[in-house]
Amino acid sequence: MLLKAMAAAGAAGLVPALSKSALAQTPLALTPACGDGTEPTPPQTEGPYFTPNSPERTVLLPNGAPGTPIMLTGLVLTRSCTPLAGILVELWHADDAGLYDNEGYGFRGHQFTAADGSYRFATIVPGRYGGRTRHFHAKFQAPNQPVLTTQFYFPGEKDNGRDRLFDSRLLLKIADGPPKIARFDVVLNLA
Repeated sequence: MLLKAMAAAGAAGLVPALSKSALAQTPLALTPACGDGTEPTPPQTEGPYFTPNSPERTVLLPNGAPGTPIMLTGLVLTRSCTPLAGILVELWHADDAGLYDNEGYGFRGHQFTAADGSYRFATIVPGRYGGRTRHFHAKFQAPNQPVLTTQFYFPGEKDNGRDRLFDSRLLLKIADGPPKIARFDVVLNLA
């Protein structure tokens, strides 16, 4: 299904084929450190580039957009490690050159977590721009609960130390391969 969605989005040439076996090699097991009293994921600013009403989709690649393909994955959990299904997950980020699409929905979209609490977005590694290191913006919301707005950062980036918003607790786990796979398990402030 993901491959069909990527092809429909015109991303077949940008993102190497993701076979079912490749996706199966990246299981979304619970984080071993997760347990009672686990701290919720830290919030961060939404920033000036959020656009409401993004399309529901898992492939955020406009036709012909350059960049390094990456699959962003993770689980959404409670503080007691219970996976949460049906959580709204919204993602937006800059393009390869560090520019945001403020007139359309390039590199913007949302989905709802699966029964196992997982989410996955096929996109590219965002570019850097004026004082900011590479990052993804994300929102997570359980039904009738407050929205968690946060950002995810890339490890080893030279600009991490210079970005005043950078928070090492929000570092992605990155696995190289075609495509790169980035993972962040989000803990909502729910029991």
